Amino acid sequence: LPLQIYHSSVLLAILYLLCHHGLFCLYLPYLTSIAHNVYRLVYTVLLTVFTSGPILPFKLSDIGEGIMEVTVKEWYVKEGDKVSQFDSICEVQSDKASVTITSRYDGVIKKLYYEVDATALVGTPLVDIETEPGPEVVHEEDVVETPAMSNDEHTHQEIKGHKTQATPAVRRLAMENNIKLSEVVGTGRDGRILKEDILNFLAKQTGAILPPTPFHEIQPPPPAASAPSSASMPKMKPTPSVQLPVVSRPVFTGKDSTEPLKGFHKAMVKTMTAALKIPHFGYKDEVDLTRLVQLRKELKGLSEARGVKLSYMPFFIKAASLGLLHFPILNASVDESVQNITYKASHNIGLAMDTSQGLLVPNVKNVQLLSVFEIAVELNRMQTLGATGQLGKADLTGGTFTLSNIGSIGGTYAKPVILPPEVAIGALGKIQVLPRFNSRDEVVKAHVMNVSWSADHRIIDGATMARFSNLWRDYLENPASMVLDLK
Repeated sequence: LPLQIYHSSVLLAILYLLCHHGLFCLYLPYLTSIAHNVYRLVYTVLLTVFTSGPILPFKLSDIGEGIMEVTVKEWYVKEGDKVSQFDSICEVQSDKASVTITSRYDGVIKKLYYEVDATALVGTPLVDIETEPGPEVVHEEDVVETPAMSNDEHTHQEIKGHKTQATPAVRRLAMENNIKLSEVVGTGRDGRILKEDILNFLAKQTGAILPPTPFHEIQPPPPAASAPSSASMPKMKPTPSVQLPVVSRPVFTGKDSTEPLKGFHKAMVKTMTAALKIPHFGYKDEVDLTRLVQLRKELKGLSEARGVKLSYMPFFIKAASLGLLHFPILNASVDESVQNITYKASHNIGLAMDTSQGLLVPNVKNVQLLSVFEIAVELNRMQTLGATGQLGKADLTGGTFTLSNIGSIGGTYAKPVILPPEVAIGALGKIQVLPRFNSRDEVVKAHVMNVSWSADHRIIDGATMARFSNLWRDYLENPASMVLDLK
C-alpha cells in the first residue's frame, strides 16, 4: 500500500476501536453504518496481518548412517492442532529403529505432507507450522529425536481436579499396559505426559533398568552395579502381561498383491545380503539342562519378588560371556578386506526377538560386568519395549555376539545366519524332556536342549568353535561352576 493509504487505514482502525468501546461515539455522528463496516474490515485485516506468525516447513533432517528415507508410522497431531516445543509430532521408522519427531516451535499445524505408512524422504517437509507472533523465529535445521529415557526417580503423585495432558497415542499405550495416567508424572511442557514417561513408569513396575545414553561400539564399560537385595527393593506391582498376537483366520481373496519392503524388513534384506558374502560353517551339540532347570526353579520366586521375570536366557547369555573371555576371537569383527581383526572390549550379546515389526536383535551391553539377575532385568526392559515397538537405536546397535532362541516358538535345530560385522551366532532349540543314561548307566529323565552354532570360517576354525561350545555347555550343565568365574 502507498504510505498515505497505510496511515489512513491505521487511523480508521483506531477510530473503529474507539467506537467499538463506546468512546467518542457522541462526537462522531457522521460515522454511518457503511463507514463502520469499512473500519471494522480494515481493523480485522490489520489484526490478522500483525498477529499471525510465519509458516515454517518442518523438514526431516539427515539422521545419519546413510538413511535417506523413513516410513511414517503414526501421527500424533492433525491439521489445526496447537503444538508447543518438544511436543511429539509423529513417529517414523527407519531400517534401524523407530524414532519420534518432536516440535521445535510453538504454533499451529497447518499441513501434514504424508499419510500413515507413506515414505518420507530426508530433506523434505513433514508438516507446516504457523509459529506464534513475537520475536523473529530463527529457522533451524529440524532433527529426528529418539525418545529420551530419564533415570530420575519420580515420586508417584495423585493428580486431582487437573486434566492430564497426553496425546491419543500416549493414552493408548497407557491403556494397553493398564496404567492410570493420574499415577504418571509428566516431564513434558506444562506437565504433559510423554511416551517416555509411560515407559519409565512401566520400567519401574517391572524393575527394569532404563537405557543409558547412546552407546558407542567400543566403549570402556562402567563399574558393575551390585544387585539390590529383596529387602531394599520397593514392593512391585505385578508385571503387566503382554497380550499374545491374535492369529487371524486365513482369507482367500483370489488376487495378487504387491507392496514395497519398508522399515525393518528392508533392513533384513540389506543385512542378509551382506551375510551371504561370509563363508559360514555350522556346529551342533546337545546340552543337558537338568541342573539348570532345578536352579532356575529355586531362584524364580526370589526374582519375581523383586519384580523381574527370570527365564533361562540370562543364564545362556552369561555362560556365553564367560566363554568369550577364553575365546575372544568369537567376540570380534573383521574388516571388508579381511586384513584386520578387531577384538571387542565389551560383550554386547544380542537376542533375536520376534516382534510385530519383524525380526529385531537388541543387545545387552557389557554382559561381562553383569550378574545373571542384572541381565534378566535388562531383558525384561527390552522385551517390554519390543512389545510396544519402542526399541531405540541404542538397543539395536553395537552388538558383538548373538543368540537366537528359536526354541521359544518350537524348533529344535536351526542354521543361524551371522549378523555382520559379527563373526558368530548361536540358535537355541526348545527344552525337551527325554530319556538319558546317567553315570550309573541308569535311564533317567533329562531336560535336553540342542544348540546350533554358525561362525565365519574366514577367521574361525571348527576346533575353536567346538571348544567354545564345550565350555558354554559345561557352564550350563553345572551352573554352580559359573560362580567361580562370576565377577
